[in-house]
Amino acid sequence: MAEISFDDFLKVDIRAGTVLRAEPFPEARKPAFKLWIDFGPEIGEKKTSAQITDHYAPDALVGRQVMAVVNFPPRQIGPFMSEVLTLGLSDDTGGIILLAPDQPVANGQRMH
Repeated sequence: MAEISFDDFLKVDIRAGTVLRAEPFPEARKPAFKLWIDFGPEIGEKKTSAQITDHYAPDALVGRQVMAVVNFPPRQIGPFMSEVLTLGLSDDTGGIILLAPDQPVANGQRMH
């Protein structure tokens, strides 16, 4: 595993946000949802595509806090522009489990 410096780590801006809206994304090549996430007043609302359909339903995602990288450049995914990268871990079958704070925090809080 390659080591990085602490300064390199600080370049990755990972923040907590709350899912405001979640919809199926049938145009995606792999099963995914479209998410709109509130990252607080400094960053605002951002949208993303997330391949989290194995463990989550759109209505259960609304109001849930998640962690995301907010300083990657936007990426076009089919007809949808993804602005952040929502973070998760793979389970034994490859399904994604979302990373999230274990207690509520203010939207926009930076991971450190």
